[in-house]
Parts: sequence; structure tokens; C-alpha cells
Amino acid sequence: MLLKLCFSVVICAFIGWITNFIAIKMLFHPRRPVQIGSLTVQGIFPKRQKALAMNLAAVIEGELLSHDDIQSVMHRPEFAAKLKDKIQEGFTEFLSKRLGALNPMVAMFLDGPMLNKIKGLLDKELDRIVPGLLETAAGELKNTLDFRKLLQEKIENLSMERLEVLLMSIMAREFRFIEVVGAVLGATIGLIQGLIFF
Repeated sequence: MLLKLCFSVVICAFIGWITNFIAIKMLFHPRRPVQIGSLTVQGIFPKRQKALAMNLAAVIEGELLSHDDIQSVMHRPEFAAKLKDKIQEGFTEFLSKRLGALNPMVAMFLDGPMLNKIKGLLDKELDRIVPGLLETAAGELKNTLDFRKLLQEKIENLSMERLEVLLMSIMAREFRFIEVVGAVLGATIGLIQGLIFF
């Protein structure tokens, strides 16, 4: 009787594990529809990739990343300051190296004190120009970049092999846990069944 009970527990544990293992594999496989009589079998992700892409893109745009988020970053003082520094750096390099290389007289004219005076004027002018420049850039980004469409296209064009690798790398432990839970539930059912029938 004990041997039968152990056999029942082992068999049911295996059935529970293999059922969950197959269910996880069927998230991605078969990649193409397979006809078995009147039944068409295809993995959940390959079959629903377009719907998944559309819904995931909508969630990402609505809940995680939107044009408002980008605009709020672009309107931060530190962002404007970095942009201003880059413009000044580029303009200073242009004045001292490129423009000065054109003519020795220009290079003489753009000596240290004069260059500092020009940089001071530019600094004040950039304080006026940069906020408008950022506003224009944010508006242009909003008008030309459709996050939802871009995300949807990228997810739709993502190969199932790549998606499987990504999800497996992220959720390998969770998938293994599901398999173990299947085995534990199967073993429990096998034990209960064995106690009832034997």
C-alpha cells in the first residue's frame, strides 16, 4: 500500500510539473499555426502579437512614458543649463578656432578680453533664447513623434525568438516556480487520491 501511495504521489507530481512546463512553452510555441484536425494550435504570444503590441504600446504611452514626461524633463533648469553650456562651448570653439583660422587679423581681434566679452553677451542672449528653443523642440517632438505607433511597430516587428529570450531572462525564476508549484499540487492531489483509494 505504501509503495502504491508513493507511486501515486510521484506520478501526479510529474503530471503537475509537465502540465505547467508545457503551458509555459505554449506561450511561445508553436510559432506558426499547426492544424490538428479541426483544431488550430499556436503559441499565445505569436498568435496575439499584434493585439499585445497595441495594448502594450497604449499602456506604456498612457502610464509609463508620454510627451508630457519628456517635456517636464526638457523644462527642468538643469536641462536648459546643460544645453546652454553646450551651445556656448560650440560657439566659443567656432570663434577661437574656426573663425580665427580664417584670418590672422580676426584671430588678433578675438583675443582673451574680447572673447570673454562676446561670451558674456552670448550668455545673456542664451538665457533669453534657450527656453523658447526648448519649447519649440518639445512641440515639434510632440507633433512628429507618435510614441504609441512607434512602440507598437517595434513590438510587432520583434521576433518571437527575441521576445522569448527576453521574457525567459527576466522571468526564468518565476517560470521555474510555476513548474514547481505544478509538481507540488500534483503530489498533493496524488497523496489525497492515494489515501482515499488505498
